Amino acid sequence: MRLAALVSGGKDSVLALYRAQQMGHEIKVLATMVSNRSDSYMFHFPNIHLTDYVSKALEIPLVKAETSGIKEKELDDLKKLLASLDVDGVVTGAIASTYQKERIDKLCNELGIKSVAPLWQQDPLDIMKELLDLKFKVILVGVYAYGLDQTWLGQQITTKTLEKLVKLHEKYQISLVGEGGEYESLVLDAPIFKKRIEIVQAESNYENNSGVLTIKKAKLVDKKEDTNTCTRQPSN
Repeated sequence: MRLAALVSGGKDSVLALYRAQQMGHEIKVLATMVSNRSDSYMFHFPNIHLTDYVSKALEIPLVKAETSGIKEKELDDLKKLLASLDVDGVVTGAIASTYQKERIDKLCNELGIKSVAPLWQQDPLDIMKELLDLKFKVILVGVYAYGLDQTWLGQQITTKTLEKLVKLHEKYQISLVGEGGEYESLVLDAPIFKKRIEIVQAESNYENNSGVLTIKKAKLVDKKEDTNTCTRQPSN
């Protein structure tokens, strides 16, 4: 099928897009909702402007639409955007959130298109391990749960950080994939990226047990540059 991929720049949406391609679907366009509220029930807020870089890294066109971010009303904004696209369906990164999945399914039924959710009901730990196995480069750009302090902002998800997340899950029952709003992520590189995203300037703000890493400036870098790193020894 020809699909639109609802992307935020976070790991779940990019992994779902990757899975959809592996299933044989064609991703015709990326779709991003830009919310005017940080507490949107449906859409990511921190660094949503980075989807422009994700689009260029994937070499897939991007369409964006603003939404008020008001609960339920934001669905009308999404419906208008999806209705304007010439696609057979929409792929999303829903894993366990019935709130998101049911509403996307309903919109797709109303529009006569398919709802594709490759990660739906999959084990969160398996998803996190898959990201590592596929060499996704993912950092945390928002933390909103007890146990996730300021030191987590900008931290890359590695085997060690996953082990820490597992311990926090066991202690505080936070979602390993952050689908309960515990954290938000940003993908800087993935197997399907033609170029990787490099952060040039960022600002960290943390207070009242929550924080955001705001990306002020970024750039796209050719992956081949990674193999041309200078190894010259310093002179005495």
